[in-house]
Amino acid sequence: MEIRYAADPVRFPRMTTDEIRKNFLIQSLFKVGEIEMIYSDTDRTIIGSAVPFDKPLTLSAAAELKASYFTERRELGVLNIGGGGIVQVNEKKYKLQELDCLYIGRGNEKIFFNSDKADNPAAFYLLSYPAHREYPVKLSKKEDAEPSNLGSDERSNKRTIYKHIHPGGVKSCQLVMGVTIMAPGNVWNTMPPHTHERRMEVYLYFGIGESDRVFHYCGQPRETRHIVVSDKQAIISPSWSIHSGVGTSSYSFCWGMGGENQSFDDMDHLDIGDLK
Repeated sequence: MEIRYAADPVRFPRMTTDEIRKNFLIQSLFKVGEIEMIYSDTDRTIIGSAVPFDKPLTLSAAAELKASYFTERRELGVLNIGGGGIVQVNEKKYKLQELDCLYIGRGNEKIFFNSDKADNPAAFYLLSYPAHREYPVKLSKKEDAEPSNLGSDERSNKRTIYKHIHPGGVKSCQLVMGVTIMAPGNVWNTMPPHTHERRMEVYLYFGIGESDRVFHYCGQPRETRHIVVSDKQAIISPSWSIHSGVGTSSYSFCWGMGGENQSFDDMDHLDIGDLK
């Protein structure tokens, strides 16, 4: 398991492009036939992926966790952005199609990932935080997620937010997770931006064409930077940083949060004029 130690807002403005990418951009996800895990010291987040090919993949606890199994002291969100697949938790199997999400609470010892078809494997995105109590395993289909339509064509930010794991939907300890899908021809997300000092956030960008990119903006409002992001890459966003993006074409992203509270609307809003 790779371990990332996040830069603080004092060091951040002095970092080079390469240093910023090494600290905040995750480029190693979704290797076929493998489980990949990155541990961030920001709220002890684990970001990962599982792409089962011709055999099931087993989720185990890395040595760094000092646990007998992965969810001994953790909860886990699983979002499928690939072909059909199955997540088995102990003896029960859950079928996940594209954009379905599964919550796995603390205390589930056996977790396996499998694909329906090797020529169109599932691509499971994994996001995990420490958990203080047990909540039941629950599948949230795309059609079960709470939708929210935001933005407009005039501002190039028309999008639909689908909330899967949140206080009004699938219950969890601190994990909040969902998907934003940009409408065709719309490219801006989370602008004007915000911060939320009470929790960190991870963005997984996907649905980006091979010749397209998303320019993800980060940093403190008065000293911003950007990171150029390709398909199926993730950004670690600490609580002090804005998190916003603009693409060369439409795209989607999974947002996931953990920290002090679970209120989706708990944001410190900013005006465009606050940015530099």
